[in-house]
Amino acid sequence: MAEFILALDQGSHASRAIAFTREGAMLGKEQVPVVTENPRPGWFEHDAEALLQTMDVAIRQLLEQLPAADCLGAGLATQRSSIVCWDRDSGAALSPVLSWRDTRHQQWLASLELDPAWVHQTTGLRISAHYGASKLRWCLDHLPAVRAAQSQNRLLWGPLASFLVFRLTRERTRAADPVNASRTLLWDVQRRDWSDALLDRFGVDRGSLPAAVAEDHHFGHLNAGDGSIPLLRCTGDQSAALHARGQPVPASAYVNAGTGAFALRPLTAINNARNLLISVIRGDDSCFALALEGTVNGAATALDAQAQALGVSDWPRMLDKFRPDDTDIPVFLNGHAGLGSPWWCASFPCRYIGEGDPPACLRAVLESIVFMLAENLERCERAGQPLQRIVASGGLSRMPLFCASLASVTGIVVERPQVTEATARGVAWLCSGESTPWTESTEPDIYQPRPQTTLLARHRRWQAEMQQALADLAV
Repeated sequence: MAEFILALDQGSHASRAIAFTREGAMLGKEQVPVVTENPRPGWFEHDAEALLQTMDVAIRQLLEQLPAADCLGAGLATQRSSIVCWDRDSGAALSPVLSWRDTRHQQWLASLELDPAWVHQTTGLRISAHYGASKLRWCLDHLPAVRAAQSQNRLLWGPLASFLVFRLTRERTRAADPVNASRTLLWDVQRRDWSDALLDRFGVDRGSLPAAVAEDHHFGHLNAGDGSIPLLRCTGDQSAALHARGQPVPASAYVNAGTGAFALRPLTAINNARNLLISVIRGDDSCFALALEGTVNGAATALDAQAQALGVSDWPRMLDKFRPDDTDIPVFLNGHAGLGSPWWCASFPCRYIGEGDPPACLRAVLESIVFMLAENLERCERAGQPLQRIVASGGLSRMPLFCASLASVTGIVVERPQVTEATARGVAWLCSGESTPWTESTEPDIYQPRPQTTLLARHRRWQAEMQQALADLAV
């Protein structure tokens, strides 16, 4: 058997364990579904122990096929901005995993009256309940088990990645990598450590947080196989996906469209971000790299929700029948999980403008994702030289309509690599220590920007309707 790298990808819908050779060939894959609960509007959570179990099962099933003795090491990529609280003595979870989509403590966050410019300069983020700090504060304010653990000096809390590292390693390592730590609103991107000023404002005790470390820190050994597999790296899902083909380049934008959709452009220098995020994409001993990031909170989740409301069971197959120049399509104002960049509106009602049958309505939802990505990509392009290409990955990129529409609206060629599992492949490449990209056996699909009159007309209509809707909210 060939030596391999074990890539662990913990996402919103599934936990995956995937084995790659040193050269990037996939040897095996196991996937276990993850359940997301939505008990109230704005609440999205996972049972922490059940989620941990899915990761453990995926690892163990893969190692039943591949000998652990051949494993060179493992890397972990997780949902960014998701948090959990746990007991430092027993390791037991004291809270659910509050998902990155969760905004339950938005009103409390607004009451702090933080200076947006200061927060952005310190953290690279915008003030939003999607990020971890207000979620941690909600746990302390509302969960007796968390308060009791704090009073007895047993509380640990932080990014989901840190909980998984603590429970998956035999050393029970307490550590937070830069990518996941930076999504808490508590991490200083300039100092590369927790911010004392923000910890004070949010009422979060530094002693209950894991230590801030580099992402190639020695995180311990997995409680799996023969117990000798070192966990070499920990990072976030979007930053890992950015490295699926090697080191990302500033001339390209990288769109990963799954549960949410994210557009990132590597930065050569920090700038004003134009209402985008400045995100850590790599933070190890040899490289500290940032990117401009735009976020669309409602991507596949918006399509799932609207399909359910319309009584449609298989929206991907339905949308495959459309072409970019089809007519009689309404426009959709997409506020699922709140508007992300560049608007930053926590509460924005979803609605259709115009009428259509269920297929047309779902087409409008897909186009809303494309239109919002286009707004973010335009701002990414303003930050530097013109973009040469968009590299697309994630579940929605498997739909030709999505890629063709994105190319037409942005006027930029869209390249869709045949590589699947971009997050896992990216973390495996980072673990490999390679400095050159892994080669691919097949050429990427290329979508040239073609003028689509009806699609571009709907884009202009969507822009006008969004502008009016935001103006109405501001009154």
